[in-house]
Amino acid sequence: MTSVRKAAFDPVVDARTRLLILGSLPGDASLKAAQYYAHPQNGFWRLIGGVVGRDLATLPYPDRLEALKASGVGLWDVIASAERPGSLDTAIRSPEAADLRGLIDSLPEIKAVAFNGATAARTGRRVLAGIAESIALIDLPSSSAAHARPLSEKAASWSILQRYLPDSLPDRS
Repeated sequence: MTSVRKAAFDPVVDARTRLLILGSLPGDASLKAAQYYAHPQNGFWRLIGGVVGRDLATLPYPDRLEALKASGVGLWDVIASAERPGSLDTAIRSPEAADLRGLIDSLPEIKAVAFNGATAARTGRRVLAGIAESIALIDLPSSSAAHARPLSEKAASWSILQRYLPDSLPDRS
């Protein structure tokens, strides 16, 4: 399999972002669809929907992103680009780190950074070493189906994120 250089999407954030969720690098299904967490087996939208109290998985993609931002949640990846055949994090070679510190410095309301999976946590924690103590760093089990754990188990771990959301969220229907 040939290795192709793949790049992350732009961050999905705004001035309301209190919680930033960082993945590693979009997989092939996401890159093809030009959407975060586009693989139908990835549990991300169901997991974060449980956190914000909305069924995000059934919404059109632009509405999902708006609902996240309205809930104080942002998305990005720890790797700006890398060579990777396929979608597995274990195949990532020659990674270039994203400017996580620059992004976080631009978010006035940031309270926590959550890492979606072990690769994101390992890379992100290295880049963010020594960041302000007022920002919590949280390791989450990967939302990927390749990380074989029941979604209910993952959801229990992801529920910790609720404490970093605004006290009043927009309509959660």
